[in-house]
Amino acid sequence: MLERTLRVLEYDKVKEQLFEHTSSSLGREKVRKLQPSIDFEEVVHLQETTDEAVTVIRLKGNAPMGGAFDIRMHVKRAQIGGVLSPQELVDISSTMYASRQMKRFIESMVEDEHELPILEGFAGRIEPLNHLERNINSCIGDGGEVLDSASEKLRSIRQQIRGAESRIREKLENLTRSSNASKMLSDAIVTIRNERYVIPVKQEYRHVYGGIVHDQSASGQTLFIEPQSVVDLNNQLQEAKVKEKQEIERILIELSAAVATEADIILENVEVLAEFDFIFAKALYAKRLKASKPKLNNNRYMKLLKARHPLIAQDIVVPNDIELGEDFTTIVITGPNTGGKTVTLKTIGLCVLMAQSGLQIPVLDGSEICVFKQVFADIGDEQSIEQSLSTFSSHMVNIVDILEQADFESLVMFDELGAGTDPQEGAALAISILDEVYHRGARVVATTHYPELKAYGYNREKVINASVEFDVNTLSPTYRLLIGVPGRSNAFEISKRLGLSERVIDRARSHTSSEANKVENMIAKLEESKKNAEREWKEAEELRKESEKLHKELQRQILEFNEQRDKMFEEAERKAEEKVEQSKKEAESIIRELRHLRKEQLVNVKEHELIEAKSRLEGAVPKLVEKKKAVTEAKPKQTFRLGDEVKVLTFGQKGQLLEKVTDTEWQVQIGILKMKVKEKDMEYISSPKQTEKKALATVKGKDYHVSLELDLRGERYEDALHRVEKYIDDALLASYPRISIIHGKGTGALRQGVQEYLKKHRAVKSFRYGDIGEGGLGVTVVELK
Repeated sequence: MLERTLRVLEYDKVKEQLFEHTSSSLGREKVRKLQPSIDFEEVVHLQETTDEAVTVIRLKGNAPMGGAFDIRMHVKRAQIGGVLSPQELVDISSTMYASRQMKRFIESMVEDEHELPILEGFAGRIEPLNHLERNINSCIGDGGEVLDSASEKLRSIRQQIRGAESRIREKLENLTRSSNASKMLSDAIVTIRNERYVIPVKQEYRHVYGGIVHDQSASGQTLFIEPQSVVDLNNQLQEAKVKEKQEIERILIELSAAVATEADIILENVEVLAEFDFIFAKALYAKRLKASKPKLNNNRYMKLLKARHPLIAQDIVVPNDIELGEDFTTIVITGPNTGGKTVTLKTIGLCVLMAQSGLQIPVLDGSEICVFKQVFADIGDEQSIEQSLSTFSSHMVNIVDILEQADFESLVMFDELGAGTDPQEGAALAISILDEVYHRGARVVATTHYPELKAYGYNREKVINASVEFDVNTLSPTYRLLIGVPGRSNAFEISKRLGLSERVIDRARSHTSSEANKVENMIAKLEESKKNAEREWKEAEELRKESEKLHKELQRQILEFNEQRDKMFEEAERKAEEKVEQSKKEAESIIRELRHLRKEQLVNVKEHELIEAKSRLEGAVPKLVEKKKAVTEAKPKQTFRLGDEVKVLTFGQKGQLLEKVTDTEWQVQIGILKMKVKEKDMEYISSPKQTEKKALATVKGKDYHVSLELDLRGERYEDALHRVEKYIDDALLASYPRISIIHGKGTGALRQGVQEYLKKHRAVKSFRYGDIGEGGLGVTVVELK
């Protein structure tokens, strides 16, 4: 990938943002070396690896990457016989602990049945060195100090040192507390000079204490003297310290040798930790950008849904749908210099570079992108003072290089193609350059402000015009990309809004050709038609989603009704069987008693006994509870007509007769559903009135379906408040106790306006922001009276 392309597309700034999510210098080194790959299989593998890490972050929130250090130089020094410092050994121990923790973390997720084959493979390369980790930790503390527990000899030496220090301090403190101390000593303290304990003695009393002078004050009035009485003890202390140093050296040599023995394993573990740090940095960056994994293809086709520039703050960036490579292979974005055409170019270029680097891209799920062998970009002011090149010349040098290398596996981006020279020659040159890369099969996105290129997309197959929308009312671009609509000049409209005389503007219009005016008018109508089509499509899409929701709800209710009915039948059958079984047992009991009576008495059973037995038998017969049939008056035969409003008794829903199917069946419209219903299952409600039509207010009651939420995203402020007013009225008629209004986060103006309106509404009891699961600050939940 050309270095210049990476520079003009600001690829390094993406890497700088990625740096922020690394946990160690190991990961930062990987980020520093990051470059887009041009191998399709490698890009697929990189994207799958990042996606596994994104899954881990989504489930666990983070990965245990703390404690890892770049210890490779320490290990290599140990391999050649060097002695490592205590702090270097602590870093090695900490890194081994980090690798062990990461291995355990990934394996535990796999045990929980999460599919992480790539990360599991990395974790399998880690070999824990518990014995070496324990040895280092038992010898060296977290602060890098060698512990007494490192060896018995070291513990014994340090006990000697502490004993000698205690005796020296005791002797010297006795001297500082003597009766003459206040006169002969500058201060009654014990201090250290040249690693030996001394006391501060005034110059004139130096011979009183004898011993050795180790230092003096700046003024020379105070001498730091080691009294003769502690010279031998200080000597013993120094000897013990020398032994301590020798023992520590021996321990460090032993631990360094142990590190050298396991050097290959340690270095492999470090390499895997570096990969993990890099992979999880990419996952955390994807979370920050709210990015997604694109579907990859090798057919030079891309479809980016709501693509955002990764370097622009998410609360202000405008997402755009961008498609290239199937219906058209070249996009020519025309229009005035202001309007964000360059931002669109960089968004496309950065999405391609990020995807080929294994980074997820700031688009919606379902987006698709391809792998290019080369990405060329001629963007920005390339004027070179050092080379005495003008802006046009510098651009032309870059374009010559591009034309020498571009082929059918390339993405080529031109910004303000042909600018910086005579307009007629520049436009002709731009058309010729576009034709050249077009015929080579490259995918091309170019921006220009030349009006001659507006016809380019109409005269060539697989080429389409586009523009960036401009709001004349606010005199600013909206940054929305309009595919299929060429850009138009807004000079007259802007001048008029800024107060230029109508007379001057009309005279200016007279100087423009009639053909140019026709083209501008055509473009304006195209823009208006596209906006209307998008608005109507959005409304239709909302209706479709609402219809699907109603359809699913009705299906669910029917399924629940059928399930409940089946359960009731099963329960009735079970109770009937129990009753019959109980009756059989009772009958058998009665018969046994009769036989017993006949046998015992050896005579005929008396009449009253038989009567009693008979009554018991009759009582044993199960009494099935029959449904009480509603006593209904004989209804006259109902006559149905086309258009009648009826009630479908089997569903308890109102409908309208559309067509008579058979002698006894009609096709009925119930909400969005059409179904055949028998006349006996319908009840007549009313007929359509044939009187003169009058405009009447429609009152919608509880039977009218009202959604539980209102989505205002993308609405203008005044339209949004009008929709809120109508929606609250509908919700009140439907007797809803609670509704949700989705206004999004954005700049907060729409949210504030909605809540100000709710404060004044007489039917609003209270309102609050949504919980995390309800949409957070982008939703207001309203309690109705």
